[in-house]
Amino acid sequence: MLERLFPGFRSKKRAYGLYGKLVAQARQPEFYTTFDVADTLDGRFDMILIHMFLLQNRLATDGDATAKLRRQLQEAMVADMDRSLREMGVGDMGIGREVKKMGVAWFGRLKAYAAAVESDDAQENLTEAVARNLYKVENAAKAPDMAAYMITAREALATCSTAQIEALEFEFPHPDPRGEASIAEQSKGTDNE
Repeated sequence: MLERLFPGFRSKKRAYGLYGKLVAQARQPEFYTTFDVADTLDGRFDMILIHMFLLQNRLATDGDATAKLRRQLQEAMVADMDRSLREMGVGDMGIGREVKKMGVAWFGRLKAYAAAVESDDAQENLTEAVARNLYKVENAAKAPDMAAYMITAREALATCSTAQIEALEFEFPHPDPRGEASIAEQSKGTDNE
């Protein structure tokens, strides 16, 4: 009913659905065990940012057609961060400052990851960006594995139509340290069942 009364409600609902899906992927235990991401507030936030980047990067290929959805996806993230900070007991005065810091982190990561995946050596440059931003050290042992996962996920999302993404009819690849699992391979397995 709300969708009929408020036309913008449907697109906002879609953005929150996408955000929920990327958060669920960011919480996969393999990232914190096999990939050695710190299971801390910062580590979990960085995993959300990686998946936000992957979705935003894919949706950006549609240009203006997905500009509203991309903006609403970011708004969903900010609302979630605001809620999380309040649950942790951060007061009203501190919320704005913390959300601003998170926004700066998001735009920094977005710029670094985009430059890396569009470079001539995406694996190497993304490994460096991930080591610096996710692992906070220059030569993180698992950074190449995370970069490979991100490249695999980006390639798999590129095969999905915008309609599939908007309808949540896609899956992120399973976190595989070798970067071998793909959405296409996973969907073949479910088609044969």
